[in-house]
Amino acid sequence: MTAYLNAVASAVPDHDIHAAFIGWARTRVAPDTLRLFDRMAARAGIGHRWSVLPRIGDAGSPVGPGGFYAEGMPGTASRMAIYAEEAPRLAIAAIAALADRIALDGITHLVVASCTGFVAPGIDQIVAQAIGLPPQVERLLIGFMGCYAAVAALRSARHIVRSDPDARVLVLTVELSTLHLQDAHAIEPLLAMLQFGDGAAAGLVTADPAGFALDTPFATTLPDSAELIRWAITDTGFAMHLSGAVPGRIAEALAEPEFAAAATGGRAPATIDGWAVHAGGRSILDAVENALHLAPDALDDSRAVLAANGNMSSATLMFVLERLLAGPRVENGVALAFGPGLAAEGFAFQSAA
Repeated sequence: MTAYLNAVASAVPDHDIHAAFIGWARTRVAPDTLRLFDRMAARAGIGHRWSVLPRIGDAGSPVGPGGFYAEGMPGTASRMAIYAEEAPRLAIAAIAALADRIALDGITHLVVASCTGFVAPGIDQIVAQAIGLPPQVERLLIGFMGCYAAVAALRSARHIVRSDPDARVLVLTVELSTLHLQDAHAIEPLLAMLQFGDGAAAGLVTADPAGFALDTPFATTLPDSAELIRWAITDTGFAMHLSGAVPGRIAEALAEPEFAAAATGGRAPATIDGWAVHAGGRSILDAVENALHLAPDALDDSRAVLAANGNMSSATLMFVLERLLAGPRVENGVALAFGPGLAAEGFAFQSAA
């Protein structure tokens, strides 16, 4: 039995906060590192990042006068109150966009991935009720896995369909990364925060032969790398640690044939004609491209998602798959994402016959 990702649709808020964040960050870095910060920000490959935080007056920015962060760092409770309202709202917008592309009748399972907030009843329950799913729909909530959680969500949907050919699985990823701005002055955490934005994506996985056939999933972990990507739950939100050493560590690992094979499901990079690589940052995409000796345009879809939205944690990979589904036929595709661990997870895929 083959499971298919029939369609994907995405949604972002309408508040672009990227330029405002750069302006705020420039006031915080030490004068002797300002030039380095400006150079790294310009080279980030990001043009826009979107936030659920509201515009305030003429400034419009969460860090401007009257904004969410104007008076310092809000507590985690304040941030989670916004998550409880805005995460379901953005998720429902993505589902509505998906419903414009494919019929969503007869949903039997709902799989939700999110790592930027907690609420109970969960957003899976909130969303299910809001879109009118019957109470017997089975739900799975995947939390705090980070950027590769979309792989876990799609992998779970694949397992469900392979065990029940009549299953119709709605897969949802939603992340509100901009709720977790931290009181940082060092250049490394500011550059890490510069990567992240808010977004949601929804997909339908069934046994109907349309879209992408989901093939064998794979997973591996880089040894001695657990400290490179971390989330810490603090009294002022979730503090992300994204080491500047991550791209080099990924490139180093992918240069090893054994790890490269594990990170591509055993497929030779030269045979892969569709790359859905999580757009974790320009330097991470460069590391994958260079280490695997890919063509200069191999990661164009990932780079386009990064430029338009930044890194939206688990939702990002779904945005890339959405672009690939709208593009040319893929005979031998690989989806790949990196996250805390430092782990690499993915799956093979190909266009339906």
